[in-house]
Amino acid sequence: MLKVHHLGVSQSDRIVWLCEELELSYELVRYERDPVTRLAPPEYKALHPCGTAPVITDGDLVLAESGAIIDYLVARYGEGRLTLKADDPAFSRYLYWYHFANGSLMPSMMMLMAEGAMAETMRARADRGFKALDDHLAEGHTWLAGDTFTVADIMTAFPLTTMRQFVPLDLAPYPNILAYLQRLAARPAFQRAMAKADPDLVLKLD
Repeated sequence: MLKVHHLGVSQSDRIVWLCEELELSYELVRYERDPVTRLAPPEYKALHPCGTAPVITDGDLVLAESGAIIDYLVARYGEGRLTLKADDPAFSRYLYWYHFANGSLMPSMMMLMAEGAMAETMRARADRGFKALDDHLAEGHTWLAGDTFTVADIMTAFPLTTMRQFVPLDLAPYPNILAYLQRLAARPAFQRAMAKADPDLVLKLD
């Protein structure tokens, strides 16, 4: 059976949400962070050699990395849902935004937890990323790939919401992102996922 090993307030939010969007049968195994260090407990780190979230097990398979897990679940169970085919006119847009969160936005945000000149450089890079996203949404796109909700939206939601528990950022200068967050939060699958995965978490949606 598919098991989602969920570390509280982590990128595994994405995986629980995807399972809810696809209406998969899965077991959610929750792990709490150390209250002092905010790190994963030893039993979570033992799941995979890298010791990071998220992790799934599916039969004998053990898989980490949110992008890899999303690709696996969509390929195995998605039946064409939440992705676009290569001949779709919006495919390149979908592909870009699917990789944008972990390829551009997340590294910049992580470096904001540092101090000094590097933090200032990364803040400027993060601001450019937020502006690019805000400008894209300003073109009238409901979702990142256009009118179709895809895993690109699931990937991008994390740095805009949960990640801001660790890196407080004001998104007020980006009204289109804020409107987008409200659309994401209104999805029933998102609400079910957060209620199961992090029921006590107050999401940052503004």
